[in-house]
Parts: sequence; C-alpha cells; structure tokens
Amino acid sequence: MTMARIAGADPSQQGLFRGLFTRIIYALTKRKVGRVVMPVKIAAQHGKLLWGYGQMEQSLLSSHLVDAALKDLAQLRVATLVGCPF
Repeated sequence: MTMARIAGADPSQQGLFRGLFTRIIYALTKRKVGRVVMPVKIAAQHGKLLWGYGQMEQSLLSSHLVDAALKDLAQLRVATLVGCPF
C-alpha cells in the first residue's frame, strides 16, 4: 500500500464544530467499513468537501430505486476495477 501525499485530518487540530463533524464522520465510516479509510481522512481536510462526500454516501444508502444486493455488487465490481483495497 502506498502512502498518501496529503496527511489525513486530525479532528483535535480542527475547530470545535468542524472537529466534532469530522469525529462523527470518522465514527460512521469506522462503523460501515471497519476503519477510517484514507479518502475520508483526506476529504476531512476541507469541510465542504467532506459535507458533499457525506451527502453522496447518504444518498446512495437511502436510494431504494435499485436493490441493495445489486448496489453492493456494483460497488465491489468498481472497487476491483480501480484496485481499491477496501
């Protein structure tokens, strides 16, 4: 695994509200994936980017137009195509 050129965001180094928001997103990511992945850590460097990332993930999870098993299969296929380790 290669190291990212940008360090992940540390919630303790951010302000009160932004640090709290980052901690919440980190907790949700850890619950879903099992750990806090680097793309989320890097997106947390910019609050609006992290907000948009969270909105996209929430929209994907709450959409009922496609069966959940098909969504999971599509995510797995895309992850294998791009070489995603998680």
